[in-house]
Amino acid sequence: MSVPELAGQVGLCSIVTMWFALVVRARPALRQPRQRGLWLAVLAAAVAITLFQPRIVGRLTDGFVNLHTVALTRNLIGVLSAGLVLLFMVDPTRARRLCVTVTAGLLAVMGTLVVLDLLQTQHPGESVTSVQGPADPAFAYWLLLIVAHLVGDAVALVVCWRYSLRTEDRDLVWSLRLFAVGSVLALVFWCGYLWHLYGGTSAMLPYLSLVIGVHGCIRAASLLVPTVTALVRSWTALRVTWRLWPLWRDLVLAVPQVALASPQRTRLREVLRPRSPLALQAHRQTIETYDAFLDLQQYVRPGAYEEAHRHARRAGVPDRRLAAAALAGTLGQARRAKLVGAPPSVPHPLPGVVHGSSATLLGIARMWPSMTDALPCDDRPVDAAAPAHRE
Repeated sequence: MSVPELAGQVGLCSIVTMWFALVVRARPALRQPRQRGLWLAVLAAAVAITLFQPRIVGRLTDGFVNLHTVALTRNLIGVLSAGLVLLFMVDPTRARRLCVTVTAGLLAVMGTLVVLDLLQTQHPGESVTSVQGPADPAFAYWLLLIVAHLVGDAVALVVCWRYSLRTEDRDLVWSLRLFAVGSVLALVFWCGYLWHLYGGTSAMLPYLSLVIGVHGCIRAASLLVPTVTALVRSWTALRVTWRLWPLWRDLVLAVPQVALASPQRTRLREVLRPRSPLALQAHRQTIETYDAFLDLQQYVRPGAYEEAHRHARRAGVPDRRLAAAALAGTLGQARRAKLVGAPPSVPHPLPGVVHGSSATLLGIARMWPSMTDALPCDDRPVDAAAPAHRE
């Protein structure tokens, strides 16, 4: 694949990604003032990058839009994007005067660009316009445009990186650092574009298109960080709910007082029609499973853990899963003892359960189907005076 073809594919990917990110993040971003500025900056950048793609420009010019108008609009929206980035970096509650200054400067730059363009179009013989080229090659016009972008992106790079080192919010850290990387690519693009205009060749344009396309993808990624984090958390909660359900169901049926709500008929129904958000459901199942463990410790027979451990080893359970398998077998025996009416005794603490993690629970749940009936069980009373089990 040639560089122009690759640049075209990356450019298309960046456009799709940026507009997708804008649509997905529109509602939550516009509701929060701190995210609204970032969303508007990415919106302006998406419009500018869209108007930079040869295919889009070609379709516009095949209709009723003049190529010069497209280029000028792209440049003005690009400057607007740089200005919005600066406004996003300025906290309006602490620096109102600076915010007003940036706004005034943005309007002045955009107005000056329009005036310079109008003056230059009075000399059409001196104007050269291409699909990805300038609206006008006049020195003042392009120097002002490029300086505006360089200042905006340089400030964004410094501020984003500095604040990313101060905050402990992981979402904010990733958003700021991705935005900073996008600013670096924007700086590279505008430096290269300046060289192209005043000394380079048109052969640079595909490479510059590739840079600005990657820049667009990274800008979109910076906007999508909260959404990706939420999806990862939802997937984790779904995974915990799904894998823990058989163990949780069996234990809360034996110890119903620990459950806020009885299990639904099937595991699929539990995840497709949860009675609470998945994150809360997973947390609730985890807590209720541990509470059931504490209750069932009164029904653990002395030596049950060691017996279950030996049984698991004879069954060929890998060494890394022996502890979870032994716990599953011990709990299975204790659960059946309670269900048949065996009297409780002195609790026998189970190793690794009191301060266990969700990983411990998932390990036990994995071994639960094969180990729940591994140990024999009867309804004879357990000696209350028997010493507590120690690993």
